[in-house]
Amino acid sequence: MTTAAPAVQRPGGTPSVPPRPWWLVAAGPAAVLVAVLAVLCGGAYSGAFQALSGFTDPGAVVRYGLPVATVLTEVSVSVTLGALLTAACLVPPGRVQARVLATAGAASAVWAVAAVVQLVLRYANISGTSPASPAFGQGLAQFVTDLDLGRLYLAIIVVAALTSALAMAVRGAVGALWTTLLPLAALAMQSTTGHASGAANHELAVGAMLLHLVGAAVWVGGLGALLVVVLTRGGGRGEGREDVRTAAAAVARYSPVAGWCFAAVGVSGIVNAWLRMESFGDLLTPYGVLLLVKALLMVALGGFGFAHRMWIVGRLGRADAAGAVRRLFWRLLAVELLVIGAVSGVAVALGSTAPPVPDEVPVDVSPAFQLTGEALPPEPTMSRWFTEWSLDPLLAFACVAGLVVYVRWAVRLARRGDKWPVGRTASWCLGMVVMFWVTSGGPAVYGHVIFSGHMVQHMVLAMLVPLFLVLAAPVTLLLRAIPARKDGSRGPREWVLALVHSRVGQFLARPVVAAVLFAGGMIAFYYTPAFEFALRNHAGHVWMIVHFTLVGYLFANALVGIDPGPKRPPYPQRLLLLFATMAFHAFFGVVLTSGTSLLVADWFGNMGRPWGLPAIDDQQRGGGVAWGIGELPTLALAIAVAVQWTTSDEREARRRDRQADRDGDAELEEYNAMLAKMADRDDETPPR
Repeated sequence: MTTAAPAVQRPGGTPSVPPRPWWLVAAGPAAVLVAVLAVLCGGAYSGAFQALSGFTDPGAVVRYGLPVATVLTEVSVSVTLGALLTAACLVPPGRVQARVLATAGAASAVWAVAAVVQLVLRYANISGTSPASPAFGQGLAQFVTDLDLGRLYLAIIVVAALTSALAMAVRGAVGALWTTLLPLAALAMQSTTGHASGAANHELAVGAMLLHLVGAAVWVGGLGALLVVVLTRGGGRGEGREDVRTAAAAVARYSPVAGWCFAAVGVSGIVNAWLRMESFGDLLTPYGVLLLVKALLMVALGGFGFAHRMWIVGRLGRADAAGAVRRLFWRLLAVELLVIGAVSGVAVALGSTAPPVPDEVPVDVSPAFQLTGEALPPEPTMSRWFTEWSLDPLLAFACVAGLVVYVRWAVRLARRGDKWPVGRTASWCLGMVVMFWVTSGGPAVYGHVIFSGHMVQHMVLAMLVPLFLVLAAPVTLLLRAIPARKDGSRGPREWVLALVHSRVGQFLARPVVAAVLFAGGMIAFYYTPAFEFALRNHAGHVWMIVHFTLVGYLFANALVGIDPGPKRPPYPQRLLLLFATMAFHAFFGVVLTSGTSLLVADWFGNMGRPWGLPAIDDQQRGGGVAWGIGELPTLALAIAVAVQWTTSDEREARRRDRQADRDGDAELEEYNAMLAKMADRDDETPPR
């Protein structure tokens, strides 16, 4: 059994805390400092290159100040996001949570100021104009009003300012969780800049960059927030012990979050690097060798970090003194920073090595490339719907994570001796596989260039995938696999229950509301600018995927759901609601089939396809897809409702039989007695 290290006795007899392993703590920041120095050198080299190539040098302040402002901005937004998530999910209400929220407010204020400095220096670097120039102010104003890049940086500053105001105002987990949407939105906007904006596979690069930024921010920011939790000390003896338990629990809860962040950073980094390679032969180039080294280093560091983290978490659970908890956390912090610094160092080396495929967008004047940023795919055939792929890193990572988490929960129940139906696990796995195919396979490829392909993607997302997910009962599995927290903090179980029982959740889950959202959402999407926004913007595309899937899930859950939720109507009314909704759905398909006005004509009409039907004929085919494909899921839903209806009657009959066996059929005897009493009363009534 592992015990805490004994206290050292001072000459006066007063015990002192053993010295902290500062050499371990210093190793992590030293590794990060190497990465920062590399960025600084890169900025200095860039300025020297500008001077040698004839561009105007904005000065040493810009050359060295811009990398520093960039690092400060990234660190502050990371601490802001990590502190907000820690307050929302890792610590209970009280003094520790208040300290973490105060940290989020301070970090967001630094983020807002650093973002302003970064904007000024970035414009100076791009324009080659010194901030001391008389024309600098006018040029900066034109940059943030007329150019997309300038408006994007200005929007990030506005988001940072709003985050600072809200982070200082919120006082609980709910407000903290809502506030996290702002830094996430800023990271989403940031993912469209830099190398991702100039990559040939724009959407793939943007998705990978967003996954990379969010993973790194939560990872680093979570460590900073945990440092605040561990260093928080109570005034009394009871408060000190409570802080020790809070810190140990927070570190243990952070461990799986750090593991997923590590996976997100590693996968997205490899995807970003692979975008700059054409074939497996490029692995023999210096860039490819560095990529292999990074992948192997990631695997080794991940295994070492996971083993060390599990060892630390196990000892934290047995620690009962603040000094022991802090010593263990210093070790955890040092190893985590070593991993982060090593990965950052390899990333800096990769960034300074010329890739086989340059970052510049290749010259392609085809209409399809000008619209979508990718070459026109070949003519769709039955086999190509399953062989053509366009990976979306963000959605693919979500599908894999959903698959892994569900299976782990099911295995946890099995190890505990509880049974979980295999059919539900198979249904969830099939739903995740179909979700991965429809967001990264043939429907994603052809849904971007032809309307009929988009309609295939829509129908599968809205009607087929939700049916598999609903029949898997994920909420019920979560409630059985994850224990309830006793300290007042909110984990996945508590947040899901709060959402299910909230007024908004209850309202959206009502069968009639879900049906209106399911049917009316199609009209609101296809006959408003939302459709064009989803085609032209990657954020709009992700929103479309989430919207279709969520609305379909609410509708299917209202009809055949197993999870706790709204008060579902009787089975005859469910069938009536299903057929009424599908009739409206069929009407929508008929309108598209007979329509002569092309939706988003600037997109589908200018694709320049040498194959396939004309755009309006393809749209009419898409209406047939909406009408025809919807019949099979409708039939499946109707069969599921009928089966549940039958099994419900059988369960009710068995319940009545068991009740009759227990009380000698007292219910029937009572009913017969009531009839006899009514007959006697009728006999005693005198005739008129």
